[in-house]
Amino acid sequence: MLKELSLRLAPETAYDSERLAQRIAKELATDRRRIKRIDTIKRSIDARQRQIAVNLTLRVHIDEVDEKVGCIPAVAYPDVRDCPEAIVVGAGPAGLFAALELIEHGIRPIVLERGKDVDSRRKDMALISKDQKINPESNYCFGEGGAGAYSDGKLYTRSKKRGSVDKVLQTFVRHGAQSDILIDAHPHIGTDRLPGVIKAMRETIIKAGGEVHFETKVSNLIIDDHKVTGAICADGEKFYGPVILATGHSARDVYKMLDEAGITMVPKGIAVGVRLEHPQSVIDRIQYHSKEGRGKYLPAAEYSMLTRVDDRAVYSFCMCPGGFIIPAASDEGQLVVNGMSPSNRGTQWANSGMVVEILPEDLPEYDRFGHLKMMHFQLDIERRFYEAAGETQHAPAQRMTDFVSGRLSAGLPRSSYAPGVFSARVDQLLPPFVATRLQKGFAEFGRKSRGFLCDEALVIGDETRTSAPVQITRDRETLRHIDFEGLYPCGEGAGYAGGIVSAAIDGIRCADALVSYLDASDGATCGSRTEL
Repeated sequence: MLKELSLRLAPETAYDSERLAQRIAKELATDRRRIKRIDTIKRSIDARQRQIAVNLTLRVHIDEVDEKVGCIPAVAYPDVRDCPEAIVVGAGPAGLFAALELIEHGIRPIVLERGKDVDSRRKDMALISKDQKINPESNYCFGEGGAGAYSDGKLYTRSKKRGSVDKVLQTFVRHGAQSDILIDAHPHIGTDRLPGVIKAMRETIIKAGGEVHFETKVSNLIIDDHKVTGAICADGEKFYGPVILATGHSARDVYKMLDEAGITMVPKGIAVGVRLEHPQSVIDRIQYHSKEGRGKYLPAAEYSMLTRVDDRAVYSFCMCPGGFIIPAASDEGQLVVNGMSPSNRGTQWANSGMVVEILPEDLPEYDRFGHLKMMHFQLDIERRFYEAAGETQHAPAQRMTDFVSGRLSAGLPRSSYAPGVFSARVDQLLPPFVATRLQKGFAEFGRKSRGFLCDEALVIGDETRTSAPVQITRDRETLRHIDFEGLYPCGEGAGYAGGIVSAAIDGIRCADALVSYLDASDGATCGSRTEL
C-alpha cells in the first residue's frame, strides 16, 4: 500500500531517517514496523522564520515495497550510424542535450568542440593558477561540458516547462548524478561529480553512433543561398548538415565570425560587477538566525539578494555556498572571476556574483561596435582589471566595508581564490555607474540582512560573464535563424538560456525543431528511442 503526505518538520526530524519514520507512523496512525520504505518526492528548506523548517513531500510504502513506483525509466537509444547527420557546435549542456535528442529522433549528431575533453581541461585550468597562463581553447569556459562543467553544477531554473526540466534531471541521473537532484528545490550536482556525468553522456552519444570531436574549432559556416549546410573547421575540414550552434557565452570569436558572415544579431542586456566572498559561517548565522550557524543537520546556507538602484537591478548571481572563486578568463589579456562548489559544499567560504544590470541603451559610447557593443564593454573591463593586476591572474580585492566607503583596504582576509588576491580600489576599477550602484546595493543588503555588510567579506573583481552579450535572432516558432535555413542558434551563447538546465532545455527544443525541418524537407530519419 502506498500513501503520500506532506510534512513540515524540524531539521533534526527531517534529516534523521528513524525519527522521520516514527513521525510518519504517527501521522498515518500506523505501526512503525509496517513502514517498509520512504521515498522523498520533494524537499525544500524554509528559513524565513527563526524556527527553520524542512518541507517534505513523501511517498510511504506500507507492508510491502512497490519496486515499480518512483523508478526512472531506462532509455535505449537507437543506433544512428547510417542515419542523416546534423552538426552540433559546442559540447556544453545545450550541445550535449541537443545531440541526445537528435539520437532519439534517428539523427546522427556530429559534435564539434573547440576545447579538450573534460579530464584534459583540468591540466590547463591548473596552469592558470600555477603559471598565470591561459590556453584560449581549453579553460574554465571552453571544453567538454562548457562553462558549467567546473562551476558548481547548479540545476535550479525558473523555467515553467516542467516536463522538460524533469527530462533533463532524469537524464543527468541516468548518467551518474545523485538522485537528490530530482527532489531538492535548489538541486546541484557539484563540480567534483559533474565531469563524470558529462563523460557518461558523451559515451552514450558515441555508443549510439554519433561522433564527438575535441580540439575541433569551427571557423566558418557553409552557406548556400541563405541556407546553412555545414561547418568549416580551423584546419579546413568540412562537416555537412544543418547546424545547431551552441557555443556558450564566451565564444567571442564566433560572434565576430557570425557578424562578418551577415548573420543577424542584436546587442543584449548583461550584468557586470564582482564576486563577493564571505566566510560560510557568517552566511549560516545570518540565514539560519542562529549564533551556532547551521548546526548538525542543515546544509551550507544560500542567499539571494535583489534591489533596484537608479532604475537598474542590483542582484546576487550564481551563489556558491561552501565553494571557492576561480579564474574564468578565456584568453590572454583578460581577468575574470567566477564561482563554484563541490558536491558537499564543504569549504569555509561562500561566494556569489554581485552584479548590476546594464542595457544596450546605457552605453551610447559603444555604438561604434554595432551588434557587438556589449561584448566590447565586457572586454574593456576585463582588460582594465588585468592591467591593474600587473598582467597576471592575481585578482584585485577590497573588503566589503571599504568598497562601500570608497577606501583602500589596509589588509585582506584569506580568500579561496587560488591565484591570489591583492588590495586594490575595486570600486575605482569598475565603471563608475556600476560601482556606485553596487555600493548602494550593498548598503541596502546590509540593512535588510544584519551582518551581511561586514569587514570579513571580500569584494573580488571582476565578474562580467553572466550571460551572452548578444542574441542571435531566430524565429519564435521554428527556432531557426530568422534569415538562414538550417541554422539553429541555441542555448546560453545564443542568448536564449541562463544556466545548465535552461540551456539543456533549449538544446532539446532546437533538436526537435531541426528534426521538423528535416521532415519538412524530405530528410528521412531513422529509429527512435524506447523506454525500457
